[in-house]
Amino acid sequence: MTDSVEARTGLEPLLGVAELADYLGVPPQRVYDWRLSGTGSRGYRIGRELKFPVSEVRRWPAERAEGR
Repeated sequence: MTDSVEARTGLEPLLGVAELADYLGVPPQRVYDWRLSGTGSRGYRIGRELKFPVSEVRRWPAERAEGR
């Protein structure tokens, strides 16, 4: 049986820009645009890459839901 990285290390999985865009069904450029405008999910620059914690990705759309 294989354990997940999260279970073994206690670290949360991170999504890259392409993975986040695919998950949200938007072009990758939109993720960058949201970040520049300050309206996107919280992400972190790790070296040259932007990474987004899964918990932030799940929380962000709920915060932006219409009627809130």
